Amino acid sequence: MSQGNTALQNFAERLPRTVTPAIKRLSVASLIGQGVLIVSGGVVRVTGSGLGCPTWPKCTAESLTNTPEMGIHGFIEFANRTLTFALAAVGLVLLVMLWNLRKERKDLFWLAAALLGVIPAQAVIGGITVLTGLNPYVVSLHFLVSAALVVISMLLVNRAYDRTGATAPAVARPRPIIRQLSVVAAATSYLAVVLGTLVTGSGPHSGDSTSPRMELDGYFATRLHALPVYLLVATAVVLVVLLWRNGRGDILRNASLLLLGSVILQGFIGYWQYFTGIPITLVIFHMAGASLMLTVATNMFDVALNRGRDALAAK
Repeated sequence: MSQGNTALQNFAERLPRTVTPAIKRLSVASLIGQGVLIVSGGVVRVTGSGLGCPTWPKCTAESLTNTPEMGIHGFIEFANRTLTFALAAVGLVLLVMLWNLRKERKDLFWLAAALLGVIPAQAVIGGITVLTGLNPYVVSLHFLVSAALVVISMLLVNRAYDRTGATAPAVARPRPIIRQLSVVAAATSYLAVVLGTLVTGSGPHSGDSTSPRMELDGYFATRLHALPVYLLVATAVVLVVLLWRNGRGDILRNASLLLLGSVILQGFIGYWQYFTGIPITLVIFHMAGASLMLTVATNMFDVALNRGRDALAAK
C-alpha cells in the first residue's frame, strides 16, 4: 500500500463513527448560516450593492477582492460572496466528518452531500446574476436556491439530533389529519416564498439603479403572494388546536406553535412594509422572516411525517 493511501486510511480511521456534538453543531451552524446568507442577500439588494463587484468570479477584472475605491457597495457584495464560501467550507467539513457513517446514517450523509453540492451551484447562479446585470428572474432563482439550502439544512439538523429519521425514538404516529395539514403548511409556506420573488422582482429594490424589473403589476403580485399566506395561517391555527392537548414538551405541539407564531410575525412585517412604502429595514426583517418560515414549516412536516423507523400506528 502506498504512503498516500496509508495516510488517507489513517485519517479516515480518526473520523467519528457516531454522531458527535461537533457534527450536531456543524449542522446547526449550516442552518443559521444559510439564513444569514438570505438576509445578507437582502442587504445587497436594498442597499443597491448588487453590482458592487461588477464581474465574477473576481470582484473586479484585476482583483479577487473588493478594493477601497469601490466603497461600501463593493464591501457589502464581497462580504455576501465570502459567506457562500464559508458555508461551503462548513458543508465540506461536515461531509468529511460523516464519512464513516455513510452506510449506517445514509440520511445524514446524503443530506450533507446535497448541501455541499448545491452551494457551488448557488455561487455560479450568483455569478450569472451579476453578469446579466441583475436580471430579476435570475435574482429570483438565486434566492430560491438559498431557500432550498435552508430546507436541506433543517432536515439535516432534525436528523443529527435524532428528532426525525431512522434513529428517532419510536413514538405513536400522529393522526392522518395532522400529517396532511403539516404537508399543506409546508407547501403553502414554500409557495408563498416563491410568489414573494414576484413581489420583490416587480418592486423598487432592484439591487442597482440600472437593473431591470419584472413587468408585473405590483398590487397583483402582492395579492397573489398573500393567498397562500391566508391558507397557511388557517392551517397553522387548526394544527395548534388539534395538537394543544398533547401537552408541553410535545415535539409536534411545539412545532405547530412555532409555525403559528412565525407566520403571524412574518405577516405582520409584510403588511407593515407594504403600507409604509417598503422601507429598507423592514425588507431586511422580512427576508429574515422568510428564512424563519422555511425553517419552521420544514420542521413541522418533517416531525409529522418522520416519527422514527419503529413508530407505532395511531390508535
